[in-house]
Amino acid sequence: MAQAIPTPTEQTALPAIEGRNLEIRYDDTTVVAQANLHVNAGEICCLIGKSGCGKTTILNTLAGLVTPTQGSVLSFGEDVTGKPGSIGYMLQKDLLLPHLRIIDNAALPLLLKGQAKQEARETAARLFPTFGLEGTEGLWPHQLSGGMRQRVALLRTYVTGARCLLLDEPFSALDAITRADMRSWFTKVTQKLGLSALVITHDVDEAVSLAQRVYVLAGNPRLGQPSTIHAEIHVERNESPNGPFELTEEFLQAKRSVWAALQDNAQ
Repeated sequence: MAQAIPTPTEQTALPAIEGRNLEIRYDDTTVVAQANLHVNAGEICCLIGKSGCGKTTILNTLAGLVTPTQGSVLSFGEDVTGKPGSIGYMLQKDLLLPHLRIIDNAALPLLLKGQAKQEARETAARLFPTFGLEGTEGLWPHQLSGGMRQRVALLRTYVTGARCLLLDEPFSALDAITRADMRSWFTKVTQKLGLSALVITHDVDEAVSLAQRVYVLAGNPRLGQPSTIHAEIHVERNESPNGPFELTEEFLQAKRSVWAALQDNAQ
């Protein structure tokens, strides 16, 4: 019997992306074991952990680029295990093509799907104001700042129609001030567009600034210790009228909790 497709109302009650009991092996090495995580509709979550513990491996699996040895990946109730293209995926580098103008970089996914060039450009151009890119359509990638290039990369990811985004350290190459600005902007644009996102980061401040929940991944696959979700930290986001969220006690408490989980894993 064919599986019923959830209605839009039912979909909002389902996780935008969910990894169930994921085990991921490469040859004889178990990189991830019994990992469970999810991102609710309209939510931003972060995945944090030491280098080499398998964060990108999990993201690749959620994106359908890697098929887990065990477990499954669901998006709004639909099984998307091993199906690339179901979820929007943005890598650390913007990967803009230097020989294409910004409008054509943004429209590239639509062109690859077979949409006519002019139609693809018009579709992408309508989103430029939302992404703060007005006036850049005819520029070349080298003429944009790092932050602006990342906005183009995010627009290019969004234009595929994905409602859930996976981002692998999207702001790590930016300077501290630009990175803070991009975090604030990213939070606002995801809310405006009704998107969900799972973001990999090595930065505790960034994780707590962005996320409603922070997953701490722990383990050392190179030493025969498969990684799993060690902790799930909920971030209370009560904005202060006296300053940004990063200056509130809620921010500091969540930051302490994430650090404690990371240190606990280090023992």
